[in-house]
Amino acid sequence: MRRIIDFRSDTVTLPPPAMLEAMAKAELGDDGREGDPTTRRLEERCACLLGKEAGLFVPSGTMGNLAALLTWIEPGDGVALERVCHIHTYERESLRLSGGRPYPAEGEFGYMPPEKIEESFLRAEADGRRARLLCLENTGNLAGGAAVTPGQMESMASVAKERGAAVHLDGARIFNAAVALDVDPAALAARADSVMFCFSKGLAAPVGSVLVGSADFIAEARQKRKILGGTMRQSGVLAAAALVALEEKDERLREDHAKARLLAEGLRAVPYLDVNYPPSGTNMVFISSRLPELSNQAVIDHLTQHNIRASVSAIGWIRFVTHKDVTRADVAEVVERLKTLSASPGS
Repeated sequence: MRRIIDFRSDTVTLPPPAMLEAMAKAELGDDGREGDPTTRRLEERCACLLGKEAGLFVPSGTMGNLAALLTWIEPGDGVALERVCHIHTYERESLRLSGGRPYPAEGEFGYMPPEKIEESFLRAEADGRRARLLCLENTGNLAGGAAVTPGQMESMASVAKERGAAVHLDGARIFNAAVALDVDPAALAARADSVMFCFSKGLAAPVGSVLVGSADFIAEARQKRKILGGTMRQSGVLAAAALVALEEKDERLREDHAKARLLAEGLRAVPYLDVNYPPSGTNMVFISSRLPELSNQAVIDHLTQHNIRASVSAIGWIRFVTHKDVTRADVAEVVERLKTLSASPGS
């Protein structure tokens, strides 16, 4: 059977041998009781990496974001956030569960101008609500995988700080952003009161995310995790893989970004495609057909016939995500297949 080339997400990665070996040898305990030593080591290291006091290992980024929402807000509170951010699009049910009322703002490449954020707070006030939380995202998924600079993060967070609101950063791919911008990840997290990031995406671990913040915040978030069913007992089996992921993350992610740039450059030569790869791009490339007679779904179907997988995003564009399990040769094949389709778009 011919190998499938999977660009749907960096969540499809399989753990390398070093991770599997670390998982088999992990020191374990009950994380819901006296604690799992490997998990505690991971939580402490993650907090240190992002300049925070404490960390909390959770099964998924969605749970991490929801635990943060439940910790920061009360039912009926307003939440300011970007219209196309992950929490507002793919995690809208989490917002509903938290009782938060979203007040979305328009942004570009993951950055919301301060006046747009201020408008969100004012709309909440007009509804008789207090917006107690600003949610940011870095990298911006539906913003083309764009990395948001420390200065931009400071500019957005300052609006919330002036109003006494907390700032939560959905940093699912914060290390992608740090590598792309060549900055310390703590610089991207500096103005956020809490940050969530994922190990199961570009870092290639099989399961898990971490939520970091102050010691008091994490103590409360730990209780929210318990309510959500996120206590994982001998979670060191998974935390061990995450610790390995941190050892080579920068080199790993630089290669992913290089492959994404190659893909974007190649696809820009295909005349019937619009290509979105922002100047601060990371490991995502978005494309869309310019031809009325050729839908994006037809492009997906064409690729599927050649054992290449991609996905249609929430904004309707086709998304390619590079990761450790796709090669530069795979990138070249995608470009070639789409050039072939451009020669006969009606096929």
